[in-house]
Amino acid sequence: MFFFGVEESSGSRDLAVGDAEYLLKFPLTNQQKIVSSQIQKEALHQDVLVDAVCGAGKTELVLETIKDALLLQKKVGWAIPRRQVVLELKERLAMMFPDLCVIAVCQGYTQITDGDLILCTTHQLYRYRAWFDLLILDEPDAFPYKGNSMLEHFANKSCVGNIIYLTATPDEHLLRRVEQGEMSYVQLNARPHGYPLIEPSVRIIPASLCLFLLYVKIQNARQWLIFVPTRNIARWLSLILRSDCITSESDQKEEIIERFRRKERRLLVATTILERGVTFADIDVVVLFSDHPIFDVASLIQISGRVGRSFLYPKGECLFLSRSKTSAVMSCIRKIRKANQSVFGV
Repeated sequence: MFFFGVEESSGSRDLAVGDAEYLLKFPLTNQQKIVSSQIQKEALHQDVLVDAVCGAGKTELVLETIKDALLLQKKVGWAIPRRQVVLELKERLAMMFPDLCVIAVCQGYTQITDGDLILCTTHQLYRYRAWFDLLILDEPDAFPYKGNSMLEHFANKSCVGNIIYLTATPDEHLLRRVEQGEMSYVQLNARPHGYPLIEPSVRIIPASLCLFLLYVKIQNARQWLIFVPTRNIARWLSLILRSDCITSESDQKEEIIERFRRKERRLLVATTILERGVTFADIDVVVLFSDHPIFDVASLIQISGRVGRSFLYPKGECLFLSRSKTSAVMSCIRKIRKANQSVFGV
């Protein structure tokens, strides 16, 4: 296994208290403050699994822990499986920590590999052997990190301290580590705006009627994010609907996402590439052929979590169009319902 050192330095430096202060658009809720304090405490001693529902503010939950580490002159990294999420989060964290040098290290962004706060894809962790005192590992259950022993090796070897795992859908491997006492567990089932998670509605109908109902649903003036199981279906459907399409093979992914975010496009057809990490303020979601094997429980929960995330737009619709009833679809609904019941009791 090969590792390479950091190639160029942006001049990371000793930080004063003011440098590590962060800015928030909204203050943390009481529940977020409790969880943030738990993470601060637990991360001093061992790895931490943060199990927080989609839209709970996972980024904000670890800011105080990051601040503490930086003030102790520790090296902090934030690793994410997917490139476009790295770039988006880098912009957010640069605004939150205006006095820090926040850098992104991923495909197309490898000229500078050292800074006060380093964000990178999990593939890029090979550069940082024994480098980080604190590593935030975001969405460790997502492709391509999940089940990839090489990437897991890179992550473990890059951190000489503790790792904080952030996800709304922890897999069995992570939960087993908690059960075995290898790391602590912190949970948050509430979104900061105080509204329940959006529970998907399901229609079990033939394939032709799935397409017909999809067409009917998107006739209103709402913005719709349409998830499909394959790249071929995505390309075909985008031609039929005359909409943008984004898959793993798409060029200019960031531009496509920004057009939709700026509401220059009302419809966006996507594969599971957009199931995580990307936030849109006011959208509805439909999953076409949600019974396809590509849509597992975690994927469907993450897709549902794209709806109702904003303080200004906490509601919306998520519709599963399915040719058959699958255990993944039904488990997704049960898990979302259980999370809502734990907070609202209904």
